[in-house]
Amino acid sequence: MTSQPDQQIPATPGLEQLLRPVVRESSVSEVAKRLLDHLSAGDIRPGTRLPAERQLAEALGVARSSVRGALSALDVLGIIEIRPGSGSYVREGTSEFLPRAINWGLMLGQPRTQDLVEVRTHMEAISARLAAERATPEGIARLTEHLAHMREAGDDRRAFIDADIAFHLETARIAGNSVLSDILYSIRALLQVWMERVSDIEGTISGTLCEHDSVLRAIAERDPDRAERAMAEHMTMASERLRAAMATPAAEAGEPGAG
Repeated sequence: MTSQPDQQIPATPGLEQLLRPVVRESSVSEVAKRLLDHLSAGDIRPGTRLPAERQLAEALGVARSSVRGALSALDVLGIIEIRPGSGSYVREGTSEFLPRAINWGLMLGQPRTQDLVEVRTHMEAISARLAAERATPEGIARLTEHLAHMREAGDDRRAFIDADIAFHLETARIAGNSVLSDILYSIRALLQVWMERVSDIEGTISGTLCEHDSVLRAIAERDPDRAERAMAEHMTMASERLRAAMATPAAEAGEPGAG
């Protein structure tokens, strides 16, 4: 949907009054689920601006950091669009996406999270195997560049996560299977709200870099067996870090925290 800032529908009057306070200390996932409940009711038109973070935080009785994390998750999933300096807006096509997202058990912390992690582990390994079989010099160069950006990110977690995502998406692109690529993208988007907290786990950055380097080397050397094994090992470690992130008090509180 093309942004037209001067033609936007104003924020829905009273939406913040419709949001009941979250009973206990809320995680980002619970706040996002509450927002989804209202967005899926069908009363909010595409282009509608949501209430400000402060208003939503007060209505839900949670910290603004929890609301900010929830809005970021919905933005990643394409449900809303966050426009710096303007606000958060409902996207076109949201009504078609919401039932599917909710059915998937979108708001992580539910049992299906582990199912998503398990499926992603195997599919990423298949992606790496196919990439090793089909890699071109150009594809390998792009993978190398993404890994370099991860190394160069330093303390910039956002830059590190973006480069990490780009590495996995590039691997899927090199694999040359559009269905596999689309599924992996969707799964990662559903897990994104937790993955952004994994970098708080000790050893995540160094471990992730080492694991990605092993995957890249195997793909560059056109060794499908080793590429599949390296990616499977990376996914196993990434899954352990994800579980650790989900179990920490910081994650439960919705504080900011890759695979």
